[in-house]
Amino acid sequence: MAGTFRRVDSELEDILTLIELAREENDPSVLSDIPRQLDNAKTTLDQLEMRRILNDEFDEANAYVAFSPGAGGTESADWAQMLLRMIARYADKKGYTVETVHLIPGDEAGIKSATLRICGPYAYGYLKSERGIHRLVRISPFDANARRHTSFAAVDVTPEIDDTVEIDINENDLRIDTFRSSGAGGQHVNTTDSAIRITHLPTGIVVQCQNERSQHKNKAQAFKMLRSRLFELEMDKRRAAAEQRHEEKRDIAWGSQIRSYVLAPYQLVKDLRTQEETGRVDDVLDGDLDRFVRAYLLATAENR
Repeated sequence: MAGTFRRVDSELEDILTLIELAREENDPSVLSDIPRQLDNAKTTLDQLEMRRILNDEFDEANAYVAFSPGAGGTESADWAQMLLRMIARYADKKGYTVETVHLIPGDEAGIKSATLRICGPYAYGYLKSERGIHRLVRISPFDANARRHTSFAAVDVTPEIDDTVEIDINENDLRIDTFRSSGAGGQHVNTTDSAIRITHLPTGIVVQCQNERSQHKNKAQAFKMLRSRLFELEMDKRRAAAEQRHEEKRDIAWGSQIRSYVLAPYQLVKDLRTQEETGRVDDVLDGDLDRFVRAYLLATAENR
């Protein structure tokens, strides 16, 4: 990090030298490349600032991102799928790899539930800003009368933890079910009970995996997700002792959302935790989340 900062400092010194040269020679053409250089320097400094802030123990880890529609049937199921696409596009733009661990389609549209595994530097650190309830207001494409509907969906984000982190799981506390995969994946996946669902009875946490052809591999992936969920639950308990930090995990309904996305009668995305907002709704839904992620991370850093 120190080396990068020195490089940016040197680049800014070069820019000042160019400005002095342009003044002395009265030649504005010397300045033509300065806007690009300043933009590059700003981008690098922003990245350095984020790396300084992302210093929690597991910020550098990969992330599991789970999506759950709220009450509202097809409307909420479709909204959950829109959020899945938004997060996947954001991850793709950051150069992360995105793997669908499980996905259960909705009855008519959207999804009943889904989990993505997102891998890349600081994936959890950035994506933890999306944890909570997301609210959508739009003219429903499923309403013949074209009425405005409000939908809710929950996003849960947990770090992928390795075996060096001790998580005590009693196998007597688990219910393990096998079922037939419902998604794409080849003939073998679709005709055998290779998918795995694990329920942790004391907490009610449910994880499932269906993306592998092997039942053994699906079970191993499901156990990794369960360990991550139990770890995050324990971290929540510790943080709650110092501050009530996870109000966004209330019921998936009115008054509990972290962010609102309004498509009609006007267009606005507003984060209710930081007051960050933009009218570029389509860009946000296409994964342009940097302004919201940055505002959240800066706000949480200030409140430490």
